[in-house]
Amino acid sequence: MEAGFSEMRNALQSWVALWRRLQLESQQLHTELSKIREYKDTQGIQIKHQSSCVQLTEQQENKNTELLLLAQSQERQREELNKIRNRLYQEEQSHCSEQERMKTEISDLTEELHQKEITIATIMEKANLLERQLKMELEIKNKLLAKQQV
Repeated sequence: MEAGFSEMRNALQSWVALWRRLQLESQQLHTELSKIREYKDTQGIQIKHQSSCVQLTEQQENKNTELLLLAQSQERQREELNKIRNRLYQEEQSHCSEQERMKTEISDLTEELHQKEITIATIMEKANLLERQLKMELEIKNKLLAKQQV
C-alpha cells in the first residue's frame, strides 16, 4: 500500500509540475499576445502578424484545454488518494484492535499461568510435608517393629 501511495504521490507531483509549467507557458503566451497586440496597435501590423496572433491565441486555447484536462485528472487522482488513505486508516484501526485483543489475551493467559504456578507450588509444599510425615511415621513404625522383634 505504501508503495502504491508513494507512486500516487509521485504521479501527483509530476502532474502538479506539468500544471505549473503549462500555467507559466500560458502566462508567457498572454504576455507575448499582449505585446503583439500593442505592437499591432502602435505600428499597424499587417496580416502576417495577425496570423501570428491567431496562432498564439490557438496555442493559448490548446494550453488552456490541456490545463483543464490536467485539473480533471488531478482531481481524480486526489479522490483515489483519499480512498487509499481511508483504506489505510481502516487497516491501521483493525490492526490496533487486533493488537489490543492479543494483549488482553496474553495478559489473561499470563494470569492463568501464574495462578497455576501458585497451585503447583502449594501442591508441592503439601506433597513435601506429607512425604516428611510418612517418613516420620515409617521410622516410628520401624522402631516399634524393631522393639517388638527384640
